[in-house]
Amino acid sequence: MPLVTSTEMFKKAYEGKYAVGAFNVNNMEIIQGIVDAAKAEQSPLILQVSAGARKYAKHIYLMKLVEAAVEDTGLPICLHLDHGEDFEICKACVDGGFTSVMIDGSKHSFEDNIELTRRVVDYAHNKGVVVEAELGKLAGVEDAVKVAAKDATYTDPDQAVEFVERTGVDSLAIAIGTSHGAYKFKGKPELDFARLEKISNLLPNFPLVLHGASTVLPEFVSLCNEYGGKIEGAQGVPEDMLLQAGKFGVCKINIDTDLRLAMTASIRKYLANNPGDFDPRQYLKPARQAIQDMVTHKMRDVLNSSNRL
Repeated sequence: MPLVTSTEMFKKAYEGKYAVGAFNVNNMEIIQGIVDAAKAEQSPLILQVSAGARKYAKHIYLMKLVEAAVEDTGLPICLHLDHGEDFEICKACVDGGFTSVMIDGSKHSFEDNIELTRRVVDYAHNKGVVVEAELGKLAGVEDAVKVAAKDATYTDPDQAVEFVERTGVDSLAIAIGTSHGAYKFKGKPELDFARLEKISNLLPNFPLVLHGASTVLPEFVSLCNEYGGKIEGAQGVPEDMLLQAGKFGVCKINIDTDLRLAMTASIRKYLANNPGDFDPRQYLKPARQAIQDMVTHKMRDVLNSSNRL
């Protein structure tokens, strides 16, 4: 089975009121853990690559790893560029075999965002590739994406309608209170569900996307800290809020930080308990299992995407 786009995934997700997980990948073990969970859960999934991951692992290596995952599991996998900052990187990924790209023009003015997004949409659609865009700004840090809390802006529902109509984009990442990274909230986490519901009502049957949606589970933060970490004050989006978002047109939820925490906690624990071991296979094997366990949990309890293939 070849790589697929997210079109059919999102159609089913919207109708079934659940979300498809988009999991960031950087190496072989992360990819294996994710796809093994998806196969066991019979869940749709999107593997996504940031510009930083693409630079770290190289485009061709990631492509071959994802192709191997498709061949090994037989799953319908969508390969997505996360936070493409300009036309050139989107074009490179379209030409290089990705089936979905995100053009993030949220740092630009409304009109410039439309112009840039329209250019990417025109190119990608001619190649059979779907496009995600972003309207509004999420606070936080993820690879090269850095937005101070004071500069974050929620998505305007009326602008969202105009943006979709004028760009022809296939899905839209919106800002309703989530944030990139582990340090999301100083007080009680809140998502603007009234805003989400309004956007969903104004854009019926249109797939919405939540970025910055890791939960930052306390047990993994504690494990990291127990074995040499200094992660203090980290707080993510409560899982019940994410589950609720899937009922309001959110068809794609991005997960990255939780995977990093699970993998890092596992590696730190193993090396602390086995200080004489220097075989990467020995500490990466439980790390891969930690990824699989995390993704399984997300699919079953947060995304509600198990048994949807």
